Amino acid sequence: MESSPTFTLRLGRWFERRLPQIVVSPLFALSLFFVYGFIAWTAYISFTPSGMMPVYDFEGLAQYERLWATPRWYVAIKNLFVFSGLFIAISMAIGIFLAILLDQRVRAEGLIRTIYLYPMALSFIVTGTVWKWILNPGLGIQRFMREAGFENFTFDWLVNSDYAIYTLVIAAVWQSSGYAMALFLAGLRSVDDEILKAAAVDGASPWKTYTSIVLPILRPVFLSTVIILSHLAIKSFDLVIALTGGGPGYATDMPATFMYAFAFQRSELGVAAASATMMLMTIVAIIVPYLYSELRKTGS
Repeated sequence: MESSPTFTLRLGRWFERRLPQIVVSPLFALSLFFVYGFIAWTAYISFTPSGMMPVYDFEGLAQYERLWATPRWYVAIKNLFVFSGLFIAISMAIGIFLAILLDQRVRAEGLIRTIYLYPMALSFIVTGTVWKWILNPGLGIQRFMREAGFENFTFDWLVNSDYAIYTLVIAAVWQSSGYAMALFLAGLRSVDDEILKAAAVDGASPWKTYTSIVLPILRPVFLSTVIILSHLAIKSFDLVIALTGGGPGYATDMPATFMYAFAFQRSELGVAAASATMMLMTIVAIIVPYLYSELRKTGS
């Protein structure tokens, strides 16, 4: 039988080796339950006839059939494609442009970078509220221009069902383009200076150097930026609620606001769970190929 000091010493060493796991395990267990547990619960509810309250009788794909038979869902999907396409493309274009400018080692670079990154520090609720004031025809740009003498100036996108979705794009681009800039700037600063010197020696213009040499090297940065911005676009909720509330009518409905409306306003929990599951599958379809490609690179 081991002596007490030896046993205590071995126990102390075991705790020392296992301390990180012991500290992290409660948080991991809580995350496993409250995140993945509720994801599994939502997925199951989407296969049940749940209405105002959850019902656990399995009924197959009935809720998904109801979901895809709902015209409002198609509006939400269309808005998601319009919003995501414009938001990702414009944010990346502005981000690349600003990153290339800052890569020229301009003066006050730190201040400029901070100014462009500042919107990302705000929540989408704040961004939506501020842009709601700016775009309100009676308070913002339209009123300012008319008081400045342009009496026929009209900018009523916020209350126009045909253009309201583009106000979401404006606000989202304003907030996220600085973040895209930071990602691209970090990528540009990681490019070997010898490559740029060699291109200059060969007589390549700055435009040719960036388009033919530097930007192709940044392909992983492009992919990471698309993944991050796509994730922000798919789960857009607070920006929509703060800026347009999904309106006029439901002209700016997105899958996240559709899910909220059906779960808490129309008491159709099963349809809401089905829409949430569709959103999850969309995100998985984007992220899993990215993770697979990254793991393959790591393995090789």
